[in-house]
Amino acid sequence: MVYDDQKGGAVMSYSGGYGRSNRGYGGGRDRGFGRREFDNTPKPVETGKEYDVSITEISRKGDGIARVQGFVIFVKDGKAGQNAKVKITQVGQRFASAEIVEGSSPTTSE
Repeated sequence: MVYDDQKGGAVMSYSGGYGRSNRGYGGGRDRGFGRREFDNTPKPVETGKEYDVSITEISRKGDGIARVQGFVIFVKDGKAGQNAKVKITQVGQRFASAEIVEGSSPTTSE
Protein backbone atom coordinates (compact mmCIF):
# COMPACT_ATOMS: atom_id res chain seq x y z
CA MET A 1 0.00 0.00 0.00
CA VAL A 2 1.61 3.18 -1.18
CA TYR A 3 -0.01 6.47 -0.25
CA ASP A 4 2.05 9.00 -2.14
CA ASP A 5 -1.06 11.16 -2.49
CA GLN A 6 -1.55 11.31 1.26
CA LYS A 7 -0.03 14.80 1.29
CA GLY A 8 -2.96 15.84 -0.89
CA GLY A 9 -5.45 14.61 1.72
CA ALA A 10 -5.43 17.98 3.44
CA VAL A 11 -6.13 19.62 0.09
CA MET A 12 -9.14 17.35 -0.45
CA SER A 13 -10.80 18.35 2.80
CA TYR A 14 -9.84 21.98 2.27
CA SER A 15 -11.40 22.12 -1.20
CA GLY A 16 -14.42 20.20 0.05
CA GLY A 17 -15.29 23.07 2.37
CA TYR A 18 -14.86 25.69 -0.32
CA GLY A 19 -16.08 23.63 -3.27
CA ARG A 20 -19.56 25.14 -3.34
CA SER A 21 -18.59 28.79 -3.46
CA ASN A 22 -15.55 28.40 -5.69
CA ARG A 23 -16.86 26.44 -8.68
CA GLY A 24 -14.42 24.35 -10.60
CA TYR A 25 -11.86 24.27 -7.78
CA GLY A 26 -11.48 20.78 -6.38
CA GLY A 27 -12.62 18.09 -8.82
CA GLY A 28 -14.67 16.09 -6.31
CA ARG A 29 -17.20 18.83 -5.73
CA ASP A 30 -20.14 17.01 -7.35
CA ARG A 31 -19.63 13.78 -5.47
CA GLY A 32 -23.02 14.15 -3.76
CA PHE A 33 -23.02 17.59 -2.17
CA GLY A 34 -24.61 19.28 -5.18
CA ARG A 35 -27.39 16.74 -5.49
CA ARG A 36 -28.33 17.07 -1.86
CA GLU A 37 -28.88 20.81 -2.29
CA PHE A 38 -31.24 20.27 -5.22
CA ASP A 39 -33.19 17.58 -3.36
CA ASN A 40 -34.06 19.96 -0.54
CA THR A 41 -35.17 22.94 -2.59
CA PRO A 42 -38.84 23.29 -3.54
CA LYS A 43 -39.42 23.43 -7.29
CA PRO A 44 -41.32 26.41 -8.75
CA VAL A 45 -43.35 24.06 -11.00
CA GLU A 46 -45.51 21.00 -10.35
CA THR A 47 -46.33 18.00 -12.53
CA GLY A 48 -49.69 18.37 -14.28
CA LYS A 49 -49.97 22.14 -13.83
CA GLU A 50 -49.99 24.64 -16.69
CA TYR A 51 -47.77 27.70 -16.99
CA ASP A 52 -47.42 30.56 -19.46
CA VAL A 53 -43.78 30.64 -20.55
CA SER A 54 -41.53 32.28 -23.08
CA ILE A 55 -39.23 29.89 -24.90
CA THR A 56 -35.87 31.59 -25.11
CA GLU A 57 -33.60 29.01 -26.72
CA ILE A 58 -33.35 25.52 -28.19
CA SER A 59 -31.68 22.54 -26.50
CA ARG A 60 -29.22 20.17 -28.14
CA LYS A 61 -32.07 17.68 -28.60
CA GLY A 62 -34.20 20.29 -30.35
CA ASP A 63 -36.63 21.01 -27.52
CA GLY A 64 -37.44 24.56 -26.48
CA ILE A 65 -35.97 25.89 -23.25
CA ALA A 66 -38.07 28.07 -20.97
CA ARG A 67 -37.58 29.11 -17.36
CA VAL A 68 -39.91 29.65 -14.43
CA GLN A 69 -38.17 31.53 -11.60
CA GLY A 70 -34.84 30.41 -13.07
CA PHE A 71 -35.85 26.72 -13.10
CA VAL A 72 -35.22 25.18 -16.54
CA ILE A 73 -38.12 23.63 -18.44
CA PHE A 74 -37.58 21.64 -21.64
CA VAL A 75 -40.61 22.14 -23.89
CA LYS A 76 -41.26 19.44 -26.48
CA ASP A 77 -41.56 20.92 -30.00
CA GLY A 78 -41.04 24.44 -28.64
CA LYS A 79 -39.52 27.13 -30.85
CA ALA A 80 -37.21 29.96 -29.75
CA GLY A 81 -39.13 33.21 -29.36
CA GLN A 82 -42.42 31.42 -28.82
CA ASN A 83 -44.78 32.34 -25.99
CA ALA A 84 -46.85 29.33 -25.03
CA LYS A 85 -48.95 27.70 -22.36
CA VAL A 86 -47.26 24.47 -21.32
CA LYS A 87 -48.24 21.52 -19.16
CA ILE A 88 -45.52 20.05 -16.96
CA THR A 89 -45.12 16.32 -17.65
CA GLN A 90 -42.18 15.59 -15.35
CA VAL A 91 -40.20 17.42 -12.67
CA GLY A 92 -36.62 16.38 -12.00
CA GLN A 93 -34.01 17.63 -9.56
CA ARG A 94 -32.56 20.26 -11.89
CA PHE A 95 -35.12 20.68 -14.66
CA ALA A 96 -38.66 19.87 -15.77
CA SER A 97 -40.18 18.59 -19.01
CA ALA A 98 -43.33 20.00 -20.55
CA GLU A 99 -45.57 19.87 -23.61
CA ILE A 100 -47.35 22.73 -25.33
CA VAL A 101 -51.05 22.78 -24.49
CA GLU A 102 -53.45 22.47 -27.44
CA GLY A 103 -54.99 25.81 -28.31
CA SER A 104 -51.86 27.69 -27.28
CA SER A 105 -50.93 30.27 -29.92
CA PRO A 106 -47.45 29.61 -31.24
CA THR A 107 -45.76 32.60 -32.87
CA THR A 108 -44.40 30.47 -35.69
CA SER A 109 -46.76 27.95 -37.24
CA GLU A 110 -47.03 26.32 -40.64
